Amino acid sequence: MAMNRETKRLMQKQGQLKDDGSPAASRRQAPSPNAPREPRTKPRQFVREVNAELRKVAWPTRNETINLSLVVLVFLILLTALIFGLDWVFSKSVLWIVKQ
Repeated sequence: MAMNRETKRLMQKQGQLKDDGSPAASRRQAPSPNAPREPRTKPRQFVREVNAELRKVAWPTRNETINLSLVVLVFLILLTALIFGLDWVFSKSVLWIVKQ
């Protein structure tokens, strides 16, 4: 299997390759049924954590949202018109070929 140096270094760092480049044989441990489990997060704690993460998000400004929405809308209209035009041309050409 050919791989570049960057991929090889990353795989060695993750322990998937030995130093000589050969695959490292490893087996994943099956979870034991007696292993202690992490306690479930309570719904209130979950909502708090979600809100904390949402505060970290870099939300777009109102102008950015409007501009990007307009770009998507214009692109959608143009693509719809293109597909409609191609469909119309192909349907007319097929009808013309069938009539002859």
